[in-house]
Amino acid sequence: MPAPFDLTRFHSLLRTRAFGRNLIFEPTVGSTMDVARDAAHRGAPEGTVAVADEQTAGRGRMGRSWLTLRAVNLASTMVLRPPSNVLHQVAMITPLAICHAVEDVASLRCDIKWPNDVQVGGKKLAGVLIETEATIGDDAESGGRAALPAESVEFALVGAGINVNFNPNEFPEVRDIATSLLAELGRQADREALLAAYLAHFERLYDAAKAGAPARAAWRERLVTLGRRVHAAWPGGEASGVAEDVDEGGSLIVRTADGGTVTVDAGDVTLRE
Repeated sequence: MPAPFDLTRFHSLLRTRAFGRNLIFEPTVGSTMDVARDAAHRGAPEGTVAVADEQTAGRGRMGRSWLTLRAVNLASTMVLRPPSNVLHQVAMITPLAICHAVEDVASLRCDIKWPNDVQVGGKKLAGVLIETEATIGDDAESGGRAALPAESVEFALVGAGINVNFNPNEFPEVRDIATSLLAELGRQADREALLAAYLAHFERLYDAAKAGAPARAAWRERLVTLGRRVHAAWPGGEASGVAEDVDEGGSLIVRTADGGTVTVDAGDVTLRE
């Protein structure tokens, strides 16, 4: 029987200065993004984290839904108030922090599919959704880099869904493309330790970025997208070719068949054989 998230144990494992110290926990919510957004509007400090044992209306990138079954996975959203020169790095820091946390807790090597899907053995283990809200009240979803001018952003919401103890083989719609720590390890994994490790690594990488040590090189090193044939699609356009590199802002550079390049700021990328 899946055990509810143990808040007391989580706090005993937390090793951060600020992130996760202000924790909002709900057994069941529509989306932790909405809980965190409400908290941010009420003035919640940076590092506030909303966590739920179950999401009934979780969402991923490009308008997709995200499955969060009761007491088996991790669904969280943190509130950031980043300086403008760090905002674009959040989409790099988040999957890196997840990779490090998984490696700490489960000793599994993780890769990143551009811009921020975390994979194990080519299957999706975790997804990231970043939304920003500007002082003028506009909302935007961020892919490879921020979709709004950084100077106008009031706060950013960093949602992360990690497949921990659910069995993807029980869900035909995802079993060929998704994995979990349970599926990889053959045993239950520690959700409280995983969340504590994720927040600790995020805080470390975020503080380093603010101090002038960008995350791009470490993020780029894990990108399984580079050197592969891809098809990229975004609202109003698409392109196919070889994923050649990423620029300083995290955008994907695709070399097309005619020898030219297309820069993909945000969108959906499919790997081709």
